Amino acid sequence: MKQTSHSTAAWLTVSAALLTLAAPLSASPSAADSGAPSLHWNACEGSGIDPRQQCATVEVPMDYTDPGGRKIEVAVSRIPSEKPAVRRGALLLIPGGPGGSSLADPSGKGQKLPQEVRDAYDLIGFAPRGLVPSTSVGCGLDHADLAVSKQRPWPAPDGSIAENLVIARRIATACAHRGGELIRHISTVDEARDIDRIRAALGERRLSAWGVSYGTYTGAVYSQLFPARTDRIVLDSNDDPDPTRVARAWLAGYEKGVEDTFPEFAAWASAPGNPDRVAETAAEVRPLFLHLAARLDLEPIPWPGANPQELNGNVLRQTMLDSLYATSRYPTLAKLMLAARRGTVPPAPATPPEPVLQNVTAVSAATICNDIAWPRSAAAYRKAVSESRENHPLTAGMPRNAMACAAWPYPPRQAPVRITPQGPSNIMLVQNERDPATPLSGALRLRDAFGARAVMVTVNSTGHDAYLANGNTCGDRTVSRFLATGERPGRDTYCE
Repeated sequence: MKQTSHSTAAWLTVSAALLTLAAPLSASPSAADSGAPSLHWNACEGSGIDPRQQCATVEVPMDYTDPGGRKIEVAVSRIPSEKPAVRRGALLLIPGGPGGSSLADPSGKGQKLPQEVRDAYDLIGFAPRGLVPSTSVGCGLDHADLAVSKQRPWPAPDGSIAENLVIARRIATACAHRGGELIRHISTVDEARDIDRIRAALGERRLSAWGVSYGTYTGAVYSQLFPARTDRIVLDSNDDPDPTRVARAWLAGYEKGVEDTFPEFAAWASAPGNPDRVAETAAEVRPLFLHLAARLDLEPIPWPGANPQELNGNVLRQTMLDSLYATSRYPTLAKLMLAARRGTVPPAPATPPEPVLQNVTAVSAATICNDIAWPRSAAAYRKAVSESRENHPLTAGMPRNAMACAAWPYPPRQAPVRITPQGPSNIMLVQNERDPATPLSGALRLRDAFGARAVMVTVNSTGHDAYLANGNTCGDRTVSRFLATGERPGRDTYCE
């Protein structure tokens, strides 16, 4: 599960990528499905947008059980193939989250793709239902409840989850009162069905895709529901597809993911010559972190401008979680540990505008709560949190705790999709060996579920997002070759 903070940086650009009223630049090819709408491409607005990127909207049913009822809009974007003579089709960039958008990705991460891939495909982004500038939702949450350390259900210093249950009820109630009817129709299955409407509107009989983090689950569900409409599918940093738990399994995955990756931070944070060195040896870093978190539990340091306005133990723990996503973020955690040891704080971290946080948080909560019913028993959460705190002190019980879904007022509208080996063998999973958010153990469960449909490329690297980000040359080359030529290893592969 991607944290809210993991997607909001892109939103600073994405939220500005609104559609204009300019005349269409080009028309799409004939729709592949009878009756499917064509797209009318307009120039996109917003800073950082490649001038080649075009924007459009696709009209989809709000409720797929009532296809003739109310319609909503899903915003899409594209940069056309850079060499039409060799164009193969469309490559959909499926965002993480839940709550992430890929609307700006054709201009951003899409430009990291090698030339032969950019020649072969139109690069397609979209803002999933509920996210601006698609038909959007919000819950009007209290400002304090938008803090990432509140969104992730860190227990109180003594392990109590009473406040977490209060926050869960407050968020669920706000979403029920202010989210409108659409809040009930935001789920992974709805997103997968929207993707198929995008495919049809693009005029493509089959769709290639590159899904990252939560986008791997979306991509897996799409591949399960519409196997004949898939071309080359890359799933990068993979979620556990357990249909009995869904997002509960992703949250629980932080226990293993943090244990897998923290030793890499400890080695870096104790290296001689590191200006942000926190300890003399790697063995000292873990107990130092736990000591600082415990001290901040008892004696928070005021932090003006931050949310919350103090550096407490859970803020340090959340910073640890955020910082393990990429080695480039390690200095953030080290600097905060050094400041906490001195009894000081750095400048308050920048955050996206509140309307963006409100929108992203609403979509995230709706997706994970509508995908599956979560347990209601406070006693069950207390027991799970206690066991987790004992066995995984770095994550302090958070991965087993109650989120808003424990009080969500709406039952799921459909059962979670079970991923099976039924369908074409056209899927490649790429996975870092050490990933804090989507650990290798969960990725292997997705690999097993797909059976002969997939091959898996395990990369000897650390961090979240492998392909063209935190992986290595071998993994990048293997994925690029598959996208460009269709060539996959004959069996699962390890990239040293």
